[in-house]
Amino acid sequence: MRFCVLGGGSKGNATYVEAGETRLLIDAGFSGREIETRLAALGVAAASLSAILLSHEHCDHIRGAGVLSRRYRLPLLANRATLAAAGPGLGNPAAVGEFTTGTAFVCGEVQIHPFAVSHDAAEPVGFLLQAGGISLGHCTDLGMVSRLTRHRLSGCNALVLECNHDPEMLMNGPYPPALKQRVRSRHGHLANQDAAAFLCELLHRELRHVVLSHLSETNNTPALAEQAVRAALTATGAGPLPQITIACQHLGSALLHLR
Repeated sequence: MRFCVLGGGSKGNATYVEAGETRLLIDAGFSGREIETRLAALGVAAASLSAILLSHEHCDHIRGAGVLSRRYRLPLLANRATLAAAGPGLGNPAAVGEFTTGTAFVCGEVQIHPFAVSHDAAEPVGFLLQAGGISLGHCTDLGMVSRLTRHRLSGCNALVLECNHDPEMLMNGPYPPALKQRVRSRHGHLANQDAAAFLCELLHRELRHVVLSHLSETNNTPALAEQAVRAALTATGAGPLPQITIACQHLGSALLHLR
């Protein structure tokens, strides 16, 4: 399995996952052209994609989904509530595949298990993807870590996880009070320290890669996010620790390999 966070933040999110001949996009929150450009930098043609998975209906996760679907005849895979809430935002996609949250399904060579997460959307999900004995967890918008999220992401070989904000920067930043409250809420976004504590719970010898994503450009910095996570993981005394990568809005992760 190979994967790459093409970019993550409030202006756009997309992750590329490849297993055998199956090529998936998790969310498509940039313009169609921008996603094509970022895929091409990996040596991947957008026309070679198998499908696009949608975690929820917010614009920073679906902006380019309809365009890519129509241009390359790609199916959009989402639950019914997300498809209904997205509405005109998807235009008229070439094909739609509806999944049920909590029920695993297969796309090509990848088994996909969508699970419910806590976020202010119609029916938001995280994903657990498995192929060839390798598992990748993907969870980029959640206000809290539930028991279900812990269960689904335990044992992953790689993880893409939200590390959205530094609480002090958020508190002292320019957001209006209502927006600050939304970000901090159980249906908002995960703070650096919360993401770090969660990773400590998930830590095991076969967790090889962690990509921190969906960093706020206003209320976080890559240095603060990485510092919080590394300090927490180091304090566990466990080893070896996973490789930590930061994916930002304009600069995604490298193409990471899992064997």
